[in-house]
Amino acid sequence: MSRKVLVLEDESSIRSFIVINLTRAGYEVIEAETGEEALEKLKDSGDIRVALLDIMLPGIDGFEVCRRIRATNTRIGIIMLTARSQEMDKVTGLMTGADDYVTKPFSPAELTARVDALFRRAGGAAPEQVGEIRQDPFLLNTRNRTLEKNGQRVKLTQVEYSIMKMFMENPGKALSREEILDMVWGRDYFGELKIVDVNIRRLRLKIEDNAQNPTYINTVWGYGYKWGF
Repeated sequence: MSRKVLVLEDESSIRSFIVINLTRAGYEVIEAETGEEALEKLKDSGDIRVALLDIMLPGIDGFEVCRRIRATNTRIGIIMLTARSQEMDKVTGLMTGADDYVTKPFSPAELTARVDALFRRAGGAAPEQVGEIRQDPFLLNTRNRTLEKNGQRVKLTQVEYSIMKMFMENPGKALSREEILDMVWGRDYFGELKIVDVNIRRLRLKIEDNAQNPTYINTVWGYGYKWGF
């Protein structure tokens, strides 16, 4: 199984710091300094599992690189690196298709834990049992990790797939944000609860007939969410 990680960061000192620590953790790191270079390297190396994308770049920025990757690849794990702590950056990154974000400065342990978690989900984990979960109009295929709505394929990222699987395995059950974070991101994840809300907002845009008035993923105010069957 490939352990390739792409690191897009224009500041060489930060890029070296990331490369050293991920190499120590057993990853093969491919470096890129610009968005254009990152997209080229992704095209040349088809088995990159996780990409770390800096937001602030000359030329095309990290958001645009993320959008372009997601237009053709839903399986790769994407982490945004941001030097700014503004909430909007985090939300924008997640809405363009990122799975996670890390705010600089970050510790080597934090970065490695985030990459490990995404790597497990983006193809590094053991295959799941063969099966299907059908709850009309949805059909979730757990063998090839795909979702259909009314027979039409819905393009999901690995995180979105995991959220759908969790909901469809727990119909009608109110799940707290903390429970969702544990089940989807793992107990060793130490990010913010906000990541749950933003990913669910993104998922609603893909599966609901009207994302503003959802019928499938219902909000349980002050608590979390419920799959509305």
